[in-house]
Amino acid sequence: MRPLPLSLSLAMLALSSGHAMAQTSYPLTLDNCGFTLTLPTAPQRVVTIKSTATEMLLALGLGNRIVGVGFQDGPAPEPWTAEAAALPVLSDKLPSQEVVLEAEPDLVYGGWESNFSADGAGERPSLAALGVAGYVSPAACRSVKPAKLSFDEVFAEIDELGAIFDVAPAAAALIAEQQAALAVIMPDTRGLTALWYSSGTKTPYVGAGSGAPQMMLEALGLENIMADVDDGWVSASWEAVVDANPDVIVLVDATWNSAEQKKTLLAENPITGRLDAVIHQRYLIVPFPASEAGVRNVGATADMAAQLAGLSFTP
Repeated sequence: MRPLPLSLSLAMLALSSGHAMAQTSYPLTLDNCGFTLTLPTAPQRVVTIKSTATEMLLALGLGNRIVGVGFQDGPAPEPWTAEAAALPVLSDKLPSQEVVLEAEPDLVYGGWESNFSADGAGERPSLAALGVAGYVSPAACRSVKPAKLSFDEVFAEIDELGAIFDVAPAAAALIAEQQAALAVIMPDTRGLTALWYSSGTKTPYVGAGSGAPQMMLEALGLENIMADVDDGWVSASWEAVVDANPDVIVLVDATWNSAEQKKTLLAENPITGRLDAVIHQRYLIVPFPASEAGVRNVGATADMAAQLAGLSFTP
């Protein structure tokens, strides 16, 4: 029998118990990216892959359960900087299954579904056979295409992790904090368009119409020039970008491709150097880990809203 989605299961539990923060009843079975995942108890030893997974657990106060990290995208921000820096690093890139198993985890939490591959951390059925559960951030599903991302979906992942780790009160508090921060972000009303430039030089890899970039651009009141592409990200062309002539360009700041490098490329490229946004330096900067679905999206949106408010659009 196919398990109920965890959000529905929790809702039913809340109705029957009279409150929304009931203790988790184990074994807990849920459908995660089309894979049936069963947890006999709350995970105590977790390997996190990608910064989004690590920072989510740190935000929930679960740093003491992380026994190893891999494929981190940069230093964690405050207030998690010191705690994150002290975590054991299994690999700067994607750790192998052998390396993961040496940490003796009972759960591997991956920020990308592709982390769970035979030449990566291990396929989820293989890990499960060894008593190790594998959980994928739902927004990163690829085997089952996720719906267009919303902040409610991000909050649902927090809620789901609260159930997985039996820390529902901490999850509820984090969701409430994020909802309050999101509520005070006022969308820009100038009818501006935007490009979300993630990576790439000859071919730009940009935010499309169904993932975290679109979610944040909508909250900012910006029209994504690639919104009609039903995907999280897409390989575009500089010609298409120039034709759209976005008012604002969001630059993803990554250690391997910084915002400053992107500014130089855009200015020196004879095609993009003519864009109004490039000429007038109308840029918004977002750290790479905050550009993917996770606990940093709300804060990054608030920060970009402040940046946007400071931009001038007078001739």
